[in-house]
Amino acid sequence: MDCKDVIKRIPDFLNHELNNRELKDFLNHTEGCKECREELSIQFLVLEGMARLEEGNTFDLQNEFDRMMEDAKRRMKLRRMLNVFVYGMEILAIITIITIIVLIIVL
Repeated sequence: MDCKDVIKRIPDFLNHELNNRELKDFLNHTEGCKECREELSIQFLVLEGMARLEEGNTFDLQNEFDRMMEDAKRRMKLRRMLNVFVYGMEILAIITIITIIVLIIVL
C-alpha cells in the first residue's frame, strides 16, 4: 500500500471498514510513514474533535488516537488468530473425512 492508497483509506480505517489484509497493510504503512501517520492523526483529530466540541465533552485526543491505533493492532491480531483457528478446524475436518473413508474401505 502506498501513500496515495493510505490517504484514500483513512476514512474507512476510522470507520472500522477495512478488511484484514487492508488493515494489516494500512497499519504497516502508517507505522513507517511519518507523513501518512500525520494525515491520519489530523483527520482523526478533526473528526473526533468536532464531535466532542458539539457534545461539550472534555477530551484528550492524542491519547485517544494512540488508543485507537493500539486497538486496531489488537483487532488485526485477533482476526489473524481467528483465521488460523478456522484453517485448523478445516484441516481437522478434512483429516476426519479421510479417516472415515479409509475406515469404510478397510472394513
